[in-house]
Amino acid sequence: MLNTKVRNIGLETARGEEGYVERILDFPMEAAEMAQIQGMAKYIGVTKEFKKVIDTFKVPAGETPAGFKVEYELDGQVLRANLKRDISYDKNGQKRPTNLLFSADSANPYEVAPIKDFIANLTCNPGIIYDLFINNPKANIGHKFNTRDEVMGEIGRILGPGSDISVELNDPFGKSDAEILEEAEKFREMLTEYRVVIKVPMTGPVNALNVEELLTGDKRFSKRYNEVATKDAFRGHNLALMLHEHGFRVNFTLMFEPWQSALALQARPYFINSFIRHRLMQSEAMDKDLTLYRTTGDAAYLKHLREFMIAKDYYSSKDDGVDLLEVKAKAENLLKHRNFLNEEGSDGLDSVRQNLRLLRQSNLEDTRLIICSMEGDNNYSDIDRLLSSDEYGDMAGRVVLTAEPNYLAQFTSANQVVSYQRRFMNAANGEK
Repeated sequence: MLNTKVRNIGLETARGEEGYVERILDFPMEAAEMAQIQGMAKYIGVTKEFKKVIDTFKVPAGETPAGFKVEYELDGQVLRANLKRDISYDKNGQKRPTNLLFSADSANPYEVAPIKDFIANLTCNPGIIYDLFINNPKANIGHKFNTRDEVMGEIGRILGPGSDISVELNDPFGKSDAEILEEAEKFREMLTEYRVVIKVPMTGPVNALNVEELLTGDKRFSKRYNEVATKDAFRGHNLALMLHEHGFRVNFTLMFEPWQSALALQARPYFINSFIRHRLMQSEAMDKDLTLYRTTGDAAYLKHLREFMIAKDYYSSKDDGVDLLEVKAKAENLLKHRNFLNEEGSDGLDSVRQNLRLLRQSNLEDTRLIICSMEGDNNYSDIDRLLSSDEYGDMAGRVVLTAEPNYLAQFTSANQVVSYQRRFMNAANGEK
């Protein structure tokens, strides 16, 4: 297909917009599109939104920022360039190198800086901000940062315009809708409307009256995870939808089972999530106890399974005496639904596969799946193979892969890197 440059259309630049228009004159345009425009437009200019984006981020002359794609619209006799938010794009209207995008789980500016040019999103929550950074003297060197706002402001400065920043609500239970909107607006003011994404959690059976159970005493919960009141279970959904309707993009999070996602999509989120690490580890632990029980008939393995399932919140703090055969049946049913004993789920990625199928069928073209909570040697490589497969390769552009920066860093290397560097560096130093 023949391409030309925007400057070759032969349009006059709209008066007063020369500095803005210059940024897109060397962008490619299909020859057929150019021929159509030549018969309809006389001038070339930019939209108010284009100017706002450039001015907001103080973009260097001659460039358009990362995180935006250029679109054209006809305004009478003026062809106007617009900038639309799309993290699939690098600066100057170029697509990022791969459809698969990367993200970092971090609130540590010192960790974010080395990876800033390679990620399209950053996610953080209060635990990451406070436990892993602000209150960790090994990370927060010299205790330079004291508040969440200081941390987020610095991270925004480091990342620039190209990366979204997902920030979680501090308290989805105790605040009114108006207070939550006020909190979200503060983040929008700090990070700009273009980058801010509000992270809203699933709420399940937790509400403003019982959340204290998670914070005091043994911190056990008195209800089972699926012993929910409708209002409580849809609290997160309604928050997500409310924020969407007020113009915020939402990262709807805490999706561990694939059956959570279809209802979550009704809230029109910008991101949904698949958490994979702990879910797979728990499946492996349940399968181990079930296998040992089947092999030996020893009820001690079912008792251990019951203890495990109470500790991991499959059962509540009141379920110490739940019947062992019920525990066995519940664990077996979970493993069946997780496809743990077949190819679909033996790698723990059945929820990823199901979510990609749901997104493929959805009417939410801008919604992406965040694959998160990875660990060990296999998660990353299994996802890498899945997203380059015939079945899911077309969905790679709907995926953001997120992890702690150091976890991703492991997969930049291999043993032969060390071997070859030994050889090259010794040769460079003149050794025989």
